Amino acid sequence: MKQKENGVWVSWNENLKHNYKSLFKITTENELQDVIANNDKIRFFGNKQSSADIAAGTNALLDMKTYNKIVSYNYNDKTITVQSGVILGDLLEAIEKVGWCIPCLPDINTVTVGGALATGTHGTSGKLLSEYITSCRLVLADGSVKEIKSSDELMNAVKVSLGMLGVLSEITFKCETEYTLHVKERPENDKEWLPKIKDRLKQHDFLRVLWLPHTSKGYVITGDKIDKDKEINVNNGPKYLKHRRTASKILYKYSHKFPWITAIANNILAKAFFSSKKEHKGSLYQATVTKSRGSTLELAEWTIGLDKFPQVFKELKEEVNKWDNKSFIHIPMDVRFVQKDNAWLSYAYKEDIVTMGCVSRNAATADTYEAFKSVERIFLKHGGRPHWGKRFAAKDAQLSKIYPKWEDFKELRRELDPTNKFLNPYLSKLVNEKKLANVKKSIA
Repeated sequence: MKQKENGVWVSWNENLKHNYKSLFKITTENELQDVIANNDKIRFFGNKQSSADIAAGTNALLDMKTYNKIVSYNYNDKTITVQSGVILGDLLEAIEKVGWCIPCLPDINTVTVGGALATGTHGTSGKLLSEYITSCRLVLADGSVKEIKSSDELMNAVKVSLGMLGVLSEITFKCETEYTLHVKERPENDKEWLPKIKDRLKQHDFLRVLWLPHTSKGYVITGDKIDKDKEINVNNGPKYLKHRRTASKILYKYSHKFPWITAIANNILAKAFFSSKKEHKGSLYQATVTKSRGSTLELAEWTIGLDKFPQVFKELKEEVNKWDNKSFIHIPMDVRFVQKDNAWLSYAYKEDIVTMGCVSRNAATADTYEAFKSVERIFLKHGGRPHWGKRFAAKDAQLSKIYPKWEDFKELRRELDPTNKFLNPYLSKLVNEKKLANVKKSIA
């Protein structure tokens, strides 16, 4: 175990900074137990890619990236067990080597497995990543280890929990036989893609829409399972498409000072980079997952029931198209689809949902990005839920109305972590722990 004293923790976009007294790097579960048991307050992090302030802010920190072994395979059950600090891309490569896949993958593969699970990371046209856990080992606040099976009711609380119940140690995932997707991409007007969502979810194995605000257009991506040896007409589009990130950086450079520039930039980018048809094939991982992402953006993401999405979309589109406000949104807004589950803090708790991402290409000025506020206001109005690892302002009062198991989760959290070891200032506000402390004091 390695330990570093007195430093500054800095997030991937350098907009979150916290002093710490001790930073630990561990490689074994025993070391993980020891560090947790012997620190009064502790948080843990991977590649620091969360836009929410959940990873630091305590005197002791755990860098989980060195806790990154592939522990074992069970070839009969098609399961793989890994330490929670494994980078998602490394996990996916490990299962592809034996001909497996996890059927639903997030857009980015550089996060740690533990962080991805804790914040409810998801892909599209399937379930949350956490739904593929068959068992896990959780290190509790006193340093003891609790093994949890998928059949245990506790699993529904643990698998999306922002690290407030304990620290995930080893995790076992259920995999499936790897398959090949035939992916087609093309632009469509809003009037075309929006009414087709439910039909396309039935017709295709993969569906994703990149909405282009201020253009009335979307970019539709569908995928269908095919035989891996089937030949297709591969079309990767013009070579200049690879320069979209650079072009976006230039066009949005001053959009924080002059928000209206965004509408003009969006139309330029839509015509240049989202007007071509593309066609290719590959495994789910190869064909749909982003292999790299520069630290040039900040994100918010909100979710809403599938049936409510058309109304929410209509209101959002009307709002951002008003030139008398500053809610101009950089493209694209990522529209994805998640199937219902039973995880207490899942966005898809008991209902199929649509997720909609909102991006600010100017990370340093994201605090003044009005679009985040407008998106949150409209989604909250309809009972939408925020992505735990991204930007949102909602706290306990609002969350208790949109998560049916919110109070149950808080009660369990106090039971498993009675001294609030795993809370930092941000999380304390999220669960209104200050109020709870006052209540306890007045009762005493």
